[in-house]
Amino acid sequence: MWISDVGILLNAAVHRGIPGGKTGAESLVNYEEAARMFGLRPCYMKLQDIDIERHECSAFVLREGKYVYTRLPLPRVIHNRAIYFDGRSKNRIQRLIDGRYMIFNANNRYGKDEIHHLLESNPLLSQHLPDTTIAAPSSVQEMMRRYRDLILKPCVGSVGRGIMRLHAHGQHWYLTYARTGRSLGWTTVRLNRQQLPGILLRRISQAPFLVQERIALAEYKQRPYDLRVSIQRGISGSWSLTGMYAKVAASRMFVSNVAQGGKAFPAERILAESLPGLSADRISDSVHQLAFGVVRQLEQHLPFAADLGLDIGVTKGGKPYFIECNGRDQRYGFRNANMPQYWKKTYREPMAYARYLVNRQHTGIEL
Repeated sequence: MWISDVGILLNAAVHRGIPGGKTGAESLVNYEEAARMFGLRPCYMKLQDIDIERHECSAFVLREGKYVYTRLPLPRVIHNRAIYFDGRSKNRIQRLIDGRYMIFNANNRYGKDEIHHLLESNPLLSQHLPDTTIAAPSSVQEMMRRYRDLILKPCVGSVGRGIMRLHAHGQHWYLTYARTGRSLGWTTVRLNRQQLPGILLRRISQAPFLVQERIALAEYKQRPYDLRVSIQRGISGSWSLTGMYAKVAASRMFVSNVAQGGKAFPAERILAESLPGLSADRISDSVHQLAFGVVRQLEQHLPFAADLGLDIGVTKGGKPYFIECNGRDQRYGFRNANMPQYWKKTYREPMAYARYLVNRQHTGIEL
């Protein structure tokens, strides 16, 4: 097997931390180990350092135990781990794709409304989706008439930031929200005659939000949880399930995100202990089937998708519900759940897929 370069596209802040070993959630050690298995050399780059006209880039490459910033030919296969919001960056990505560079996970930021729309068009998947609509004063009021517990979430956002809960208790409705977007600043206010609070109205007017039926999730020690399912393409080019762990909400919290105080545990243990009257293996199988159904539906509309983290909730009766799709899975949840072999595998599969793409390019097979 010949050694080939593979690009790892990073945001500027992560890229800057490479010489000092401060790369946040990204484990370069795992990338290096996985790349060696498939005859690849990772080249860590940022978009600003790519010269499209000359087909060159500046990148950090590991040499004799140190990362050296060097100039080299732009790798034909690139794994995108950066998120771009501005049109200029998106245009540069598209120019690379048009130039026959294979950038997998080129777009890894999907609107929650977009994903929901794509999935609800499939009758088999729609029965595993919470009732959801775009949040406006009238639609929120209508959902309050239909349900007693609602979630409002930004259409674009991650790690649980900006989520609000609107729920009824007795004769009154309450809104719970975080002033700063972090778990330490949660506030609950009572609605006056079911009139929507100003903070809610301001937020849904400033950015697109979804309002969603809150599914009564299964609980572990009186704390709701959902499952993070890592599903990736590998050496065969096909989707496979890399691993799954449970995200358990902090005490008296309704969001399970690890970044918001949630804790990660092996999924099998949480399913077995929280739903003792049900088969954990059978629930896992149904979650896996839903995950594959979701990616098969999404791949028809999301080109170059190859590395996804799906959040799937389970009711107390064992029925799975799709909650969210993450186009840039942070992966560290497996490490936090004491599942290091799966954590390493989340890096291994993208490198395996990169080798698959390199091989196809060398043999001239159209992708």
